[in-house]
Amino acid sequence: MQVYRNFIGGEFVQSQGTRRLANTNPANTNDVLGEAILATKAEAAAAVAAAAAAFKSWRRMPAPKRGAIVTKAAQIMSERKAEIARTLTREEGKLLSEAMGEMQRAINIAEFCGAHGRRLNGEVIPLELANNVGYTMKEPVGVAAIITPWNFPAAIPIWKIAPALVAGNTIVFKPASLVPATAELLMQCFVDAGVPAGVLNMVIGSGGEVGNTFVDHPDVRLVSFTGSTDIGLGIYKRAAARGIRAQCEMGGKNPVIVCDDADIDLAVSGVYNGAFGSTGQRCTATSRVIVQHGVADAFLERLLAQVAKMKIGNPLDADVDMGPSVDASQLKTVLDYIDIGKNQGAELLTGGNRITNGDCANGFFVEPTIFDKVRTNMRIHNEEIFGPVLSVIRVESFDEAIEVANQSEFGLTSSIYTRDLSRTFRYIHEIETGITHVNSPTLGGEAQMPFGGMKNTGVGPREQGTEVFDFYTETKAVYIDFTGAKREGKLY
Repeated sequence: MQVYRNFIGGEFVQSQGTRRLANTNPANTNDVLGEAILATKAEAAAAVAAAAAAFKSWRRMPAPKRGAIVTKAAQIMSERKAEIARTLTREEGKLLSEAMGEMQRAINIAEFCGAHGRRLNGEVIPLELANNVGYTMKEPVGVAAIITPWNFPAAIPIWKIAPALVAGNTIVFKPASLVPATAELLMQCFVDAGVPAGVLNMVIGSGGEVGNTFVDHPDVRLVSFTGSTDIGLGIYKRAAARGIRAQCEMGGKNPVIVCDDADIDLAVSGVYNGAFGSTGQRCTATSRVIVQHGVADAFLERLLAQVAKMKIGNPLDADVDMGPSVDASQLKTVLDYIDIGKNQGAELLTGGNRITNGDCANGFFVEPTIFDKVRTNMRIHNEEIFGPVLSVIRVESFDEAIEVANQSEFGLTSSIYTRDLSRTFRYIHEIETGITHVNSPTLGGEAQMPFGGMKNTGVGPREQGTEVFDFYTETKAVYIDFTGAKREGKLY
């Protein structure tokens, strides 16, 4: 059995911890990929020490050369795309086609960030003083702690690691313990690309042991986290208490508005993909659809017909439409929320049960589930489920649709289906989400575009795009008097 290793100070090393976690395929628990040994606090601290020691030399490497290493890692990931995607599917459960798409996104992000090594520039700023030049320059912050979830085990680590490295920071990385195989394969890509020893370190372990050690360590100067709202807010508070930077991407409860002038088939396709792709296990998943009464019945009739055709099963099979929940705990969470929805009076239209027959007998499968006539005071309307559960809310008007869409503590992404230009721009200006879509699903995001949300979805600067480099760099202001002449008057 493969035992997954930490990567500390330029070497893959087996943990000396005593807690072990089997890495099983959520589609078939008899398929055991390997075993992770959860690291100790001492091992996490050793990773920080290695990163701190490497920072002095790494920050001095010219940014274009740092970028070239990240670009090389992207090339290696591209060559190994199919291998990593297959491993990702086996340990996380998303469809192989979705895993291939995730890998391409990770590659795109690494390529974009690598090229930014030649654009990591400041600006020349006119000064009031004669014979003086003022300009700014970008410098790295220090050791960056990167903590990522299990649902996108390739893309999310890369969209944090790549800009942090190009900016000149060194890294301690804690992947989710459920996806150690993908994490080790990604580390190998960077090793083979030539990242120097100590610059990039990975420790597999629990949040209590490894995550807390990273966040609280005096040598860590910034933290980037993606995960649950409760944990993210806790990390943000602890980082603030230490006076260090923190970037936390957290929950989502993403709405789609279907107007009475919408292309119904297009809306059905977008909601179907948004709600049930990746088994609903993504922060950008469509979890609420807000439909005007005039088209609600027609919309649901077509959506239910589409869902009825879904094939649930082994995500490695090309003809399967949806895979399993990631583990027993997540499956229980989804089933518990389905019970809550029924008990609070929502009308169950389809699904709602665990699947235990045929190819699904040994996995964590649940039927795609749709609730109708959901009210805004129901928990399934307000709380993130992270599973294939869709809530339908019927409204009379466009104004009511916007009001309902904004009745959430989260504000990551949203979408509207309409042919009306006025409604389109009103929606764009009034919706309280960091990402907006028109006539397309709530999903997706390109490497050159910022990613992040409003309200309790996130705190700190956006990820992806050029904006992310503001988080990973310090701005230094430089004043140069090129004559050395004595200044007249007061300085201020």
